[in-house]
Amino acid sequence: MCIIYIIFVYTIKFRVMHKRTNIELDIDLIKEAMKLTKLKTIKDVVHHSLEEIIKMSKRKRILKFKGMVNWEGDLDQMRSI
Repeated sequence: MCIIYIIFVYTIKFRVMHKRTNIELDIDLIKEAMKLTKLKTIKDVVHHSLEEIIKMSKRKRILKFKGMVNWEGDLDQMRSI
């Protein structure tokens, strides 16, 4: 079952930009996301999801540096602090 919902996307820079759009969302996915995140509104779930996608994409970019950095130190000592 799908529902049609209006989403507002906010970009904060020098001004706030609003984007209104109609999309179909799978209500079962929305309900599960609301249950897992304890968020109360569909808008909050969509914003949270977009934020998580952005964070994940930024973390993946770090992988391109794998093997390029030499690290020296005692990991066990650092963990005991």
